[in-house]
Amino acid sequence: MLQHALLSSLIWLPMLGAVVCLMVSSDTSPNRARIIAVIIALMSLALCVPLVSHFNTVGYQMQYTENHAWIPAYGIHYALGLDGLSLPLVIITCFTTLVVVLAACTSVKRKVGQYMATFLIMQGLVVGVFVATDAILFYVFWEAMLIPMYLSIGIWGSANRSYASIKFFLYTFFGSALMLAVILYLRLKSGSFAIADFYALKMSMDVQIWVFIGFLLSFMVKVPMWPTHTWLPDAHTEAPAGGSVVLAALMLKLGAYGFLRFSLPIVPDACDKLALFMVVLSLISIIYISFVTLVQQDMKRLIAYSSIGHMGFVTLGCFMIYIIMHNTQSYQNAYLAIEGAMVQIIAHSFGAGAMFVGIGILYDQMHTRLMKDFSGIAKTMPLFAALYLLFCLSNLGLPGTAGFVGEFMIILAMFHSSFWITALASTAVILTAAYTLWMYKRVFFGPITNPEVANLKEIGPIETINLLLLAGALLFLGLFPQAELQFLTATADHLLHLSLLSKL
Repeated sequence: MLQHALLSSLIWLPMLGAVVCLMVSSDTSPNRARIIAVIIALMSLALCVPLVSHFNTVGYQMQYTENHAWIPAYGIHYALGLDGLSLPLVIITCFTTLVVVLAACTSVKRKVGQYMATFLIMQGLVVGVFVATDAILFYVFWEAMLIPMYLSIGIWGSANRSYASIKFFLYTFFGSALMLAVILYLRLKSGSFAIADFYALKMSMDVQIWVFIGFLLSFMVKVPMWPTHTWLPDAHTEAPAGGSVVLAALMLKLGAYGFLRFSLPIVPDACDKLALFMVVLSLISIIYISFVTLVQQDMKRLIAYSSIGHMGFVTLGCFMIYIIMHNTQSYQNAYLAIEGAMVQIIAHSFGAGAMFVGIGILYDQMHTRLMKDFSGIAKTMPLFAALYLLFCLSNLGLPGTAGFVGEFMIILAMFHSSFWITALASTAVILTAAYTLWMYKRVFFGPITNPEVANLKEIGPIETINLLLLAGALLFLGLFPQAELQFLTATADHLLHLSLLSKL
């Protein structure tokens, strides 16, 4: 019976914890909220253990399903389920929340209970997005998670937080308006809000293209893809450290999840017809944004732009499957591309999250993110410098780290079908190495030119534990990729089958 309520527990336990944090929080005793938030985050992560241990890696069907009538008059259900695509993302969500609340134990000094509650609520809503199998329930979670993120930027952000929070909300909210219209249309055609029922719909090419556009405008803002990416650097720059971690590790993944869960299996013919267009947008996101990243002086903006480039590989892997099938008819390479996209989603969550946690540690002591204000940190914070070097090496895709696996799978899958697309995408590897190592050299090496750097304190026990958790995840996924691939295999194969099955 417990297994049937696991997904609901992962959604509502952190929300209950958020209520408790708000009830016990006070400016005079913030430690109670900190302790409760850490306990709830650990409990949520512990609930992922039975999810993994009882997960059937052979089948692609939804597991741990729950289905209850929510609004019977309109056929809307509280329906949850988990497959190989959702499982890693749920684990990442719980892991990221633990990282955020641990980091907040030392960095957040005001409105601690409200801060913890905000991110616990966000955890529950993001898990809801990844496990909802009813389209309206998915949409409710999708829109609701904007509220805690908006509040985190607007309340705990930097000087320009109001502008950044409003820009974030408007971009992502209006990007989702067409998605609701598309969901209602699909409900009229299928007679159900169940996402699985949408997969069986037959539609003309014109209708599929309109449905694709409706989903595209929502998902490409979330990824984000060029040219709808401009909200992300502002949001990252002004957000508190925890907000940046959640943005990079979780919220950017929602757009990629949308493409894999909705666009590819529901309107495969439109995806096929517009595949080259999507590949071009992905290449622009990878190459152009990499050049933009090279000129950044603010470390947070640099990592934010870097995230856009890395997520460009995800959308590239998703839509290259059609070009691969047209050019080489290689189902194996198409499968490698779509599975590589899934792996890249997971790898980037840990890598980008780790880099933002590190920047938050420096900002708490220096109150600046400009690279010119740093130099020689390795002399005063050697342990932190060593761990951050690992995060940077994963960001540039060093073999043996998580950042290598997904991008390598995608490039390998593309090589025989299109040399030029592969060559263009591969330039990002060089550019990523350039701006990542350039940032690390300027910040951590060289003489100490700023007196404040000489007074920096080495990371404490909580920060060390946090960074070691992230470092361990990056090394484990890089050295033992089969640990994640075993959960993705059946789902990736099923998604690829649906994505190549004509619905005309």
